[in-house]
Amino acid sequence: MIQRKIRRSSQERSDLFDGLPDDILLSILCKLSSTARCPSDFISILLTCKRLNRLGLHPLVLSKSGSKAFAIGAKNWSEQAHRFMKRCVAAGSVEACFTLGMIRFYCLQNRGSGASLMAKAAIRSHAQSLYSLAVIQFNGSGGSKNSKDLRAGVALCGRAAYLGHVDAIRELGHCLQDGYGVRPNAAEGRRLLVQAAARELASVLRAVAPSALHALTWQLQNKKPQRNSNLSLLSEFGLNNLNATSMEAHPVNRFLTEWFGSFDSGSGKGMRMCSNSGCGRPETRRNEFRRCSACGAVNYCSRACQAQDWKMRHKGECSPVDPLVVDVPDPLIVHLDGDDDGVGDDRTGEAGGHGGEPVE
Repeated sequence: MIQRKIRRSSQERSDLFDGLPDDILLSILCKLSSTARCPSDFISILLTCKRLNRLGLHPLVLSKSGSKAFAIGAKNWSEQAHRFMKRCVAAGSVEACFTLGMIRFYCLQNRGSGASLMAKAAIRSHAQSLYSLAVIQFNGSGGSKNSKDLRAGVALCGRAAYLGHVDAIRELGHCLQDGYGVRPNAAEGRRLLVQAAARELASVLRAVAPSALHALTWQLQNKKPQRNSNLSLLSEFGLNNLNATSMEAHPVNRFLTEWFGSFDSGSGKGMRMCSNSGCGRPETRRNEFRRCSACGAVNYCSRACQAQDWKMRHKGECSPVDPLVVDVPDPLIVHLDGDDDGVGDDRTGEAGGHGGEPVE
């Protein structure tokens, strides 16, 4: 009798997991898939047992997958990873739509399918997708120079900015200041640039150590902003040394950087990559991206990437070419049509200093 009771109690303990309703496990797995810090956090659950594998691949769980659940390296890209992302897309995951859309558009050069997937996410108010489609419209990516649709780019940027996307807010601010695809409104453009800088600063302050917060707060309270419009808004408050890399890049941007950097499988001979290390976008045709109007040595897919790269790296490297030796465009002039002249669209030079500094 005693042996039977011991055997029965041990059997009951082993069946506790099997006794949990599927609804509870689905709720836990949904939370896990949305907060996973890396793909292995989620994949390891699928390998635990048949029941977790079945529930982990439930459409409800896959639809909640967060961006980091798809943060695979370019070297680990495989047909299995592609199938998993397609399964998440079919389940309704907006992050899967955006990630796979970017990979197909730029890496696999399947422009139509990639843009369609990003549009599918954009319809559901996914800010990253809206902004990425705006960059495609501004540059005419995947088509000819005449494929640019500036008004569509501004509209997409406006929607992404409304959702709080910092790069979209900055891009829209520059468009309003320059009258690029929209009627000029310098005051509103400047307001948006201030808002973008404030949001960026807030993200930096959240990332720094608590011991540094007091010093930065004191600096903000006691430093009067300078009125020189040629200076960065962060520099106006004496915060130009803040590390901009604290704004974490989206996993798909890191994927693009690794894909084109490691495999050299870029978009073709003579194509350039965006010089912002956190972007990874390549040109889809020659001279698609704009160059720094001062040195001409760096290329950017957008004003937002230029602003990031200026703070992180290019500010200390930009060296203007002697205009008496080489014909370099005036850094105070905005050049909008340069695809076929070997220079590319140059909307990066409305600032002072070396001529390449962006007005934030």
